[in-house]
Amino acid sequence: MPPETGTSPDRLPPDPVRTGLLIDGKTVETDAHTAVHDPAAPDRIVGYAAAATREQARAAVAAADAAFPGWAALSARRRAEIIEEALGLLDDSAAERAALMTRENGKISFESQVEMGVFVARTRAALGLVDTLDRVRHLDGPPLTSRVHRLPIGVVTVIVPFNWPIAILGASLPYALLAGNTAVVKPPPTVPLAMVRTLELFAAGLPAGVLNVVTGDNDAVAPVLTDPRVRKIVFTGSTAAGRTVMAAAAQNLAAVTLELGGNDPAIVLDDADLTEDHIGRLAQGAFLTSGQVCMAVKRVYVHRSRYEELVGKLSAALDVHRVGPGADPASTLGPLNSAAQREKVLALLAEAADAGAEIRELGTLDAAVASSGGHFLRPTLVLDPDPRLRIVTEEQFGPALPILPYDDLDSVLDHVNGDWSGLCSSVWSADPVRASALAERLRTGTTWINHANAVACDDRAPFGGFRQSGIGREMGPDGLLAFTEAHTVTVPGG
Repeated sequence: MPPETGTSPDRLPPDPVRTGLLIDGKTVETDAHTAVHDPAAPDRIVGYAAAATREQARAAVAAADAAFPGWAALSARRRAEIIEEALGLLDDSAAERAALMTRENGKISFESQVEMGVFVARTRAALGLVDTLDRVRHLDGPPLTSRVHRLPIGVVTVIVPFNWPIAILGASLPYALLAGNTAVVKPPPTVPLAMVRTLELFAAGLPAGVLNVVTGDNDAVAPVLTDPRVRKIVFTGSTAAGRTVMAAAAQNLAAVTLELGGNDPAIVLDDADLTEDHIGRLAQGAFLTSGQVCMAVKRVYVHRSRYEELVGKLSAALDVHRVGPGADPASTLGPLNSAAQREKVLALLAEAADAGAEIRELGTLDAAVASSGGHFLRPTLVLDPDPRLRIVTEEQFGPALPILPYDDLDSVLDHVNGDWSGLCSSVWSADPVRASALAERLRTGTTWINHANAVACDDRAPFGGFRQSGIGREMGPDGLLAFTEAHTVTVPGG
């Protein structure tokens, strides 16, 4: 197999990795495996992930169900201690797992390293909320006296996407476990390897069956959604896939938390501070992980009086990017994760160009890299497109950003508040009072001021979306209690 462009023969990538299933505390091998390819060199196989059967998927649910009573019976404080100890098992292999993440995901090495740390940080943030679970609400009488406390739900299935899978898992799994639930995790099919390796280590510090992992195609692993012993499903992914998950959950009236697609607007006011720092934040907010982030800026509305200035400065900021393999230290943007996603973005750009919008490609993509077959795209601005075009109305999930000038701010506000999506938004202004007033009028799960995307996500706060961007919230006290059910005990008298 040929080496990656720019890699000498004595520095060939490691041999393919093989991962199994994790069921009841044991690694389970399978008869079939699915190949995982390198997005920077799609002919190269990074590894092979176990392909579960339906029986194995049901066995994972059964193991979680069997472990639930004992885990739930522990005090929240004791569960926190066990989870903290298990977290320590991840320390020594973070660099190795980050390198594997880059190879299967395509993202640059720095982002993969950050991702390993985010899972640990989010887990510790969850553990810091342990006292929330012990609080009992008292409703004094007469004629009745009640106390309300929280009980764990049961078996929870967690399904995460390819872009930041381990970090996104940190927004739900530690909260579910701390609340007393047991879990079955389904990694993304194109990026399963680093996650399985991470969870194998983590689960080694937990009682058998508390954490189980299954990989395989959607049909084979369907029981992790439809088995009646699954009482809650947490899904992060596209809105279309979220509808499918919700329909599956409805079969057994399982609870759901859905963190779905976002077409997140950035609104740049006429008094915006367009210094190098803020332009850098906006560029990162849109192009982190080559635009493949649910909470990324997907469209920019800028007051017409600042349009030319913003376009010029943002173009300059993006033009310094070097697109290439994520493992190359010189790369600042890696490939998209799949050929299908690259083709979707290209189709949106072609449609916009045909409609008369200016397509401005920026950054550098070396000819050798471009001809390697990797899923590479340069960062691209789509200037003053028709707002009815799909590049504006859909979540592109790639390095292409439409910039739309506006004259009437209220019209922009009405449009984004009536849109299908409502995950995140951002307001850019030099006036904190004005920015806050506008932010409070935006109907999205999170609104940032003079910042955007995951680098500005406050993990102490609830995260989720309005409208078709999701149901429920993750992280913070709200996210923890979402993995519990209220139980009321009532007695006569007062």
